Parts: sequence; structure tokens; C-alpha cells
Amino acid sequence: MRISYLSSLIFGLLASTSVAINAAPATTGQAPAAPVALASAEQGGKVNLNTASAETLQKELSGIGAAKAGAIVAYRDENGAFTSIDELIEVKGIGKALLDKNRDRLAID
Repeated sequence: MRISYLSSLIFGLLASTSVAINAAPATTGQAPAAPVALASAEQGGKVNLNTASAETLQKELSGIGAAKAGAIVAYRDENGAFTSIDELIEVKGIGKALLDKNRDRLAID
């Protein structure tokens, strides 16, 4: 009887210690890292067509999904930097209406 009582007591102690250790948040004494700003992200509220990544284009521009954002980056890689915002119409899948909808969000540096 004593052995089973002692075993139960030890098991309970170990189980509660295990739960307490795993449930406690890890504290390393370091402050959380500040978010890193992307160089190609917005600059003054505008997206730079010549430096923005496909993810940034997709996130910041209206009507631009993954395929169109990828097409913009591919066009830029093949033809060099955009010289004007109107050149965006040359990208397959980008029309005048889509360009006009996003014109105020775009920049060329």
C-alpha cells in the first residue's frame, strides 16, 4: 500500500513539474526583435516599380495577384528598369484600367 501511494505521489509531482515547465513562456531577457523594413517596400506611401518584390507588389497594389506581380518582376528583369509608370501597360495582364486604379500608389526612382 505504501509503495503504490509513494509511486502515485512521485508521479503527480513529476507530472505537475513537467506541465509547469512546458506551460511557462520562455524568457531569455532579450527584447523582441524589431521588424525589418524591406528596401523595396513602400517609400512615402508609394511602391517603387523598379525595386519592389513580387510579394510587395501583390500586397500593396489593387487588382495585382501573384501571377501579375510575378509578370511585373519578370518584365523588369528582362527589359531593365521601368522608365515611366505608363510602361507598366507593356506587362502582360496589365491594362489601362488597372494602371489607372494604381497610378497614385506607384513610383519610379
